[in-house]
Amino acid sequence: MTNLIFMINFSKKINIIPRWIIASLDGVILFQCVLFAFWLRANFDLSNMERFDVLRGALVYSLVGLLAMFFTKSYVGIVRHTSLRDAMTLLWTIALTAAGITVINLFMANFTEVNSHMLPFSVLVIGSLLALFFLMVYRLLVKDAFRLIKASTEPDLPERKVIIFGAGEAGILTHQALSKDSQFKFVTHGFLDDDPSKKGKKIQGKPVFGGLEMLESLVESRGINELIISVLLDLSPSRKREIIDRCLTLGVHVMTITPVNQWVSGGDKPGNLREVNIEDLLGRDSIKLENQAVIDYLAGKTILVTGAAGSIGSEICRQVARANPGFLIMLDKAESPLHDQEVFLESRFNQMPLVSVLADVTDRQALEKVMKTYQPEVIFHAAAYKHVPMMEKYPAESVRCNVMGTKLVADLAVKYGVEKFVLVSTDKAVNPTNVMGASKRIAEMYVQCLNSRLRETDAGSTRFITTRFGNVLGSNGSVIPLFRRQIQEGGPVTVTDPNIIRYFMTIPEACELVLEAGVMGNGGEIYVFDMGEPVKILDLAKKMIYLSGKIPDVDIPIRITGLRPGEKLYEEVLNDSEKSLATHHEKIKIAQVCPGSYDKVSRDLEKLMEHLSAGGEMELVAQMKYMVPEYISRKSRFEALDRKKMEKL
Repeated sequence: MTNLIFMINFSKKINIIPRWIIASLDGVILFQCVLFAFWLRANFDLSNMERFDVLRGALVYSLVGLLAMFFTKSYVGIVRHTSLRDAMTLLWTIALTAAGITVINLFMANFTEVNSHMLPFSVLVIGSLLALFFLMVYRLLVKDAFRLIKASTEPDLPERKVIIFGAGEAGILTHQALSKDSQFKFVTHGFLDDDPSKKGKKIQGKPVFGGLEMLESLVESRGINELIISVLLDLSPSRKREIIDRCLTLGVHVMTITPVNQWVSGGDKPGNLREVNIEDLLGRDSIKLENQAVIDYLAGKTILVTGAAGSIGSEICRQVARANPGFLIMLDKAESPLHDQEVFLESRFNQMPLVSVLADVTDRQALEKVMKTYQPEVIFHAAAYKHVPMMEKYPAESVRCNVMGTKLVADLAVKYGVEKFVLVSTDKAVNPTNVMGASKRIAEMYVQCLNSRLRETDAGSTRFITTRFGNVLGSNGSVIPLFRRQIQEGGPVTVTDPNIIRYFMTIPEACELVLEAGVMGNGGEIYVFDMGEPVKILDLAKKMIYLSGKIPDVDIPIRITGLRPGEKLYEEVLNDSEKSLATHHEKIKIAQVCPGSYDKVSRDLEKLMEHLSAGGEMELVAQMKYMVPEYISRKSRFEALDRKKMEKL
C-alpha cells in the first residue's frame, strides 16, 4: 500500500517537468548544435576545427541563448502540451540569440584588437537552424512520450468510438478535449456536418464524412457507438430532434457539449460533455415575442408576483427583474424557496429594489397590508395548487386557494387601483375532468366577468387578463423530473396510460406569454398559446430511458398504472364552444369565451363559499359542476355526482 501511494505521488511530481530542467536541456542543445555547426563548417575534419575557438563560441552562444530564453519564457510552457504557439516562442528565442551573437561579432570586429568574429556567419546560421529544429523536436518527443506512458498505465479504459457532429471551432475543441479525457478512451473517427462544402476535407487529421445520412454506414463499417453534437447554438430544435432520434434508432449514444456562451461566461469549461436530456428533444422553435414592448411597459413600475417561489412565478420574477422595474414584490407562503429566490435575485440584480412577503393569498389581512404599503401597479397572479391527484383528494384546498385566493387578490386589485391583473391559468381548465381544472376555470370566469363589470359601470380601471398554457418542462412535480428520478433508481418508470398525450413548453417561454399578455391585453382576454405537437408520454418515457444509456423493458421496466383520479388522456386549450381570434403573433390567440354575468357568478361563489365553510365535499364539488357545466369527473369518486345529474335529465 505504501509503495502504491509512493508511485502515485511520484507520477504526479513528474507530471510537469520543472522549469530548471527544461532550461538546462535547452542550454545543452544550444551548445551541441553549435559544436555540430563548427564540425560541418570544417567539412567534418577535426584538424580544420583547430583554427576556430570552438568551445568559447559554443559556450557564448549557449549563454546568450539562455539569456534570450529568460525574456521569451520559452522554458515556462508545459512540454506535454506543446503547440504552434510554443514553436513561435522558440523561433523568437533563436532569433534573439542570433541577433545577440551578431552584435558581439560586430563589436569584436570593430572595437577589439582580435579583429575576428565570435562565431563565423555560416556557423551562426547552421547552429541556429539546428537549435530551432532540435528544441522543437525534443519537446514533441516528450509530449508523445507522456501520451504513450499515459496509454500504457491505463490499459483498461473503456473504448468509445466517436463521431462529432459539427466540423467548426466547437467541433475542433471537442476533439481536443476528447483526446485528453482520463475516464474513457475516446477514439474520434471523424466529423459529420450539414455544410456540403466540408465533405471530404480533413480537420486535425480526421475526415469530414458528410451529413447525418452517413451515420448509418459509419455505424456498420466503423462500429461508431457515440455521437457528440458540438453545434448547439447553430442547430434549430427540429434539427436537433432529428439528429437525436436518428441516434436512438441506430443505438448510438448521443451527447452534447456545453454551449459556447457558457464557456465565455465562466459557467463551464470548453469541450465539457453532458448527456442529452429530454428537454433537448421536446424543445421547439422558440416563439419570438415583443420583448422590448414588455421591457418598456414594466420599466419603473411596481410589480407584485404571487406564487413567486414556484416554477412559473420564480421565472416571471427573473424576467421582470431584467426589465428594470421600479419595485418587485415577491409573495409566497413557501419559506425556503422564497428565500432562495430572494438571494438569487439580490445577487444578480443588486440595484433593483425588491421585497419578499411570506403570506398566503387567502389571508386578507396580509394582502391588505401588502397592497396598502407598496401600491402595486401590475399583478402577476401565479399562486395556485396545481397537482391534479392531490387536489382530487382535497377539493376544499383547491377551492380555497385557486378560487377564493384569486377572488381576494382580484378584488383588492380593484380596490387599490392596480393597472393590470394577469391570471396564470392552465389548459386543464378547458373541459375539466378534475377539481383542480374546474377551480382554475371558475377563477377565469370570475376575473373575466369582473373585468366586464368594471367596463360597464366604470367602477374601476383595473384590466384583467388570463393566460392558458399546458405542461412546462422541468416544473416542480411534472412528469419529466419524476421519470428522471425513477430511471436513476433503476425503475420502474410509471406511465398511467399507454395512450396519454401532453403538450409541453419551456418555463421561460410560458412566462414570456404571461408578460406579453400583461402588455398586450386590454382586459377580459384569455390568451392561449400554440403548443406545437403533442407528445405521447409512453414514447417520452422510452426516449428518456434510451438517453440514459439503458434499454426500455430490458434494463429499466415500464409499468402502466392506470389513469389517476381526474386525469385526462389529452389536454385542450379551447373547449368545443370556444373559438379563437388572431393577435399580432401567429402563435398567440385569444379564446372567445363569454364572460358571463358578474351578479350570477358572484351569487354562485357565495354558495361555493358556504359549502366550503360547511365542509361537505360532495356539496362543494356539486356546486363547482353547477358553475362549470362541462366539468365531468373521470376516475374519481365525484363521478357519482355526474350520474345523479344524468338521472335527473
